[in-house]
Amino acid sequence: MLPRDDHGRILLKGVPRPQLLAWAGEHGLRPGQADQLWAALYRTLRGEFAVMPELDRPAREGLAAVARLDALRLESVKRAADGTCKLVFQTDDGAAVESVLIPGKERATLCVSSQVGCAMNCQFCLTATMGLARNLSAAEIVDQLVIARRQFPDVWISNVVFMGMGEPLHNLDQVLPAIDVMVDDHGLGLSHRRVTVSTSGLVPQIRRLVAESPAQLAVSVNATTDEVRDAIMPVNRKYPLAVLFAALRELPLARRARVTLEYVLLAGVNDSLDDAERLAELVRGLPCKLNLIPWNPHPGSEFRRPEPEQVARFKARLQELRLNTSIRATRGDDTMAACGQLGRAPTETARRTRRPHGLPVIAS
Repeated sequence: MLPRDDHGRILLKGVPRPQLLAWAGEHGLRPGQADQLWAALYRTLRGEFAVMPELDRPAREGLAAVARLDALRLESVKRAADGTCKLVFQTDDGAAVESVLIPGKERATLCVSSQVGCAMNCQFCLTATMGLARNLSAAEIVDQLVIARRQFPDVWISNVVFMGMGEPLHNLDQVLPAIDVMVDDHGLGLSHRRVTVSTSGLVPQIRRLVAESPAQLAVSVNATTDEVRDAIMPVNRKYPLAVLFAALRELPLARRARVTLEYVLLAGVNDSLDDAERLAELVRGLPCKLNLIPWNPHPGSEFRRPEPEQVARFKARLQELRLNTSIRATRGDDTMAACGQLGRAPTETARRTRRPHGLPVIAS
């Protein structure tokens, strides 16, 4: 059964192609018309049934009576000095969902959200201050890409990363069908190599993702001892580093496949050369690439971004230890669109200091 909105209308987005074509056939569309409906959703990116010349008038009117196209409404686009754009969407229930379009020389990447807020409570992330309001539906996830392509027709969005608001593996039942739609050759047409799902380290769900999806895996590590990771990423108390890396080593990765390991650098917390050496030991024997992310500030946090020289030293030490390492360029931080900056900042009265127990007060 296809999903419905609160008014009982069928949500056409986010439904894998076989299911959508079967539903269309059950509701009177000929096979050719069903294919045209799919193309209208994901090739020509139609936003209204009335402007869908792919279908005749009776078919359009019949669909409009029982179904809807867009699950989100684009509320605003905030452009940063470097060309990065934060897209703010509104859901039917009034929640704000944010995506980030990151332009490149020849193609662009869209960072999409999978939840309204997040339950993981990572101490360095603004989204965590919101808590979890709800999961996004597959339609709401897919619509972020559809509307972004519609809004920026001259930009080829060929990469999608699930690194926006929320923990994607906390919402796998909706993320998996959304990925299916994104990589469908007859629809949005993304290569499975260009869809990446990032997780804070939910071990059972990591296994499910790899078993059921062609998408690439990224794991946020962010510490080299359980003591520090417990403090900055509470998920570590359930799945500590040894358990996480044992699971990663057991994954049935394709030949030449690599797991991306993300490491947010926090000054004085996890950015020492000793940390670099411990990190190298943790990943020994695991096919991976390391992506270093200098922390991006947000209101209410006492963490600090390391100086560029320290970031360079950290990277250099990892490379000396023969690890494939890169530094993620900070993009869009002047519009709060950088990694870890998405979501609603808490009010002054509700704001709590973002310095976890067990870590020293960080000097300014």
